[in-house]
Amino acid sequence: KNVTTLTSVQSHLREGIAPHRAVTKTINHIAIPLLASTLTSVLAFLPIALAPGGTGEFTGTIGVTVILALLSSLALSLTVIPALVGKLHRWGNAPVIGSWWQTGFSHPRLTQTYGWVLDKIFARPVIGVVLTLILPISGFLVAPNLEQQFFPPTDREQFYIEFELPTQTSLEQTQTNVVKARELIRNHPEVVDVHWFMGKSAPQFYYNVITNRENSANYAQGLVQLQPDVVSRPLIQSLQSELNQAFPAAQVLVRQIEQGPPFDAPIELRLYGPQLHRLRELGNQMRAELAQVPDVIHTRADLTEGLPKLALTIDEEQARLAGIDKTEIAQQLDTSLEGAVGGSVLEVTEELPVRVRLSNPNRSNLDQIASLNLLPNSNTGDNRERIPLSALGDIKLIPDLATISRRNGQRVNTVQGFITAGVLPATVLDNFKQRLSTFELPPGYSYDFGGEADERSSAVSNLVSTLGVLMILMAATLILTFGSFRLAGIIGLIAVFSVGLALGSLWLFGYPFGFTAILGTIGLLGVVVNDSIVVLTALHQNPRVREGNRQATRDVVIHSTRHVIATTITTMIGFSPLLLEKSGFWPPLAIVIIGGLGGATLMALSFVPCAYLLLKRRKHNRAYTNRPLLKAQTFN
Repeated sequence: KNVTTLTSVQSHLREGIAPHRAVTKTINHIAIPLLASTLTSVLAFLPIALAPGGTGEFTGTIGVTVILALLSSLALSLTVIPALVGKLHRWGNAPVIGSWWQTGFSHPRLTQTYGWVLDKIFARPVIGVVLTLILPISGFLVAPNLEQQFFPPTDREQFYIEFELPTQTSLEQTQTNVVKARELIRNHPEVVDVHWFMGKSAPQFYYNVITNRENSANYAQGLVQLQPDVVSRPLIQSLQSELNQAFPAAQVLVRQIEQGPPFDAPIELRLYGPQLHRLRELGNQMRAELAQVPDVIHTRADLTEGLPKLALTIDEEQARLAGIDKTEIAQQLDTSLEGAVGGSVLEVTEELPVRVRLSNPNRSNLDQIASLNLLPNSNTGDNRERIPLSALGDIKLIPDLATISRRNGQRVNTVQGFITAGVLPATVLDNFKQRLSTFELPPGYSYDFGGEADERSSAVSNLVSTLGVLMILMAATLILTFGSFRLAGIIGLIAVFSVGLALGSLWLFGYPFGFTAILGTIGLLGVVVNDSIVVLTALHQNPRVREGNRQATRDVVIHSTRHVIATTITTMIGFSPLLLEKSGFWPPLAIVIIGGLGGATLMALSFVPCAYLLLKRRKHNRAYTNRPLLKAQTFN
């Protein structure tokens, strides 16, 4: 906007117009198109600023910052910038011819060639429209071939490891295995140190790392710190293979730190049904299918792993003869195995309770538990005879479900898949869906997908939740600006085709289609129409162009080209640093805006005038067709 104002004022000053008149004429000429372009840009960024939930927390400040910058730019363009240009300009009766850095770049031969190309296009505006639509339509055609990536990984010199053994594993056994894993990891020269947290998740060291494990003796989480400027992905893949071979009884996940909302596993299937044993069987079948998908390194299901449970079947006749009831048996077993507070120890100013129970070796030995002696409650005095537990019933270990999960009031078995670092979850999920295409569920059972796909869908839904209403407001702004549905439709087509240009840019440069690309596309809708609004306003304000004069149309387009190209180049330069960002988070957004804006600028200088000429030609043809015929007169 500032460039448009600056070039317009300078153009009037070079014509010999007084500074105050040049400023006034410029403001009168560009105020409406600048206001319209600013409003459309603001409305385009409002969905980003107003997105609800975690998406809004993540992207809201981006939208608010851009909106404030746009409004500030508009205010400066209509007040400070033209006043400064007029104040600093030295004017006389004739325009002063200076160097190119004072008057702007100009090349007569290039201008002549450019004018010749425009003449050819405007002579056949239909051909001009078709030629300009080749690139955006090509972008829509290659869109299905784009890889999908919700959020890219970060460029931090860190990653984390989840180490999980079977449910019945003790904390001591877990610690022994973790020490061996630490030695294996430290053998790599890229590793500075490894910090382990036993029995629970590590403190949250990154905003989206889930820390939901507590009091899990079979679980440990480690944080690996790398040397500076080390690329983590090859090391993650190497360590994953080494740890899998070294600890076959454990499920070891070497996970890179990623951006975006948190999720437990990149691939997740939620299976719903009424019966637990049937859910478990179906979950095991789906887990087996998932394990055969390429790039899946580990799988997990909620109802797969059983927790060993000590079951005691009391012989009621023997218990009655021994003079002990079930309640007394349960109380004495609880006191022996879990313990009872038998005193306290004073540590400085804190009193610590002392719990008395059997030693850990005895508590974990089934034979020792079976030989526990119980005291009957029917005898008194010192003559009470102890009765072994094995004499009162049968003791055995039985498997029991570790968890029974519910979601939205339904029993659910969640099947999770973990993939190789660097592989896109969408690709693995598509392969998994193909394997499930022939899988038939019994009546009353259903499934849906969670993980990365569910979070991606939720984030995109939050982002576009207000887009429909704001698109209507953008259309209303354009209609009120031009006073014409057809002219507003031309600008709307530019916005639509810019999406094709953005998709084509992603495909051309090999970037995946993800959240940041969607974010850039939404912002692009408001940015790309600015140049088209300026060009269309200049065309519509010229009386000769309104009559369909192709030469006048060419002159207006040539006159508008300077500030259109200038604004486009400055915007591209502003986004170019994001292309160099290492993590891959911002480059898709930058390439969407740069590619879409560059293509939309060409459309503003070709598609817009061609479409305008076609509208005027159709209008004149209709007016000629509807003209009343003169009655023939006969002269004698």
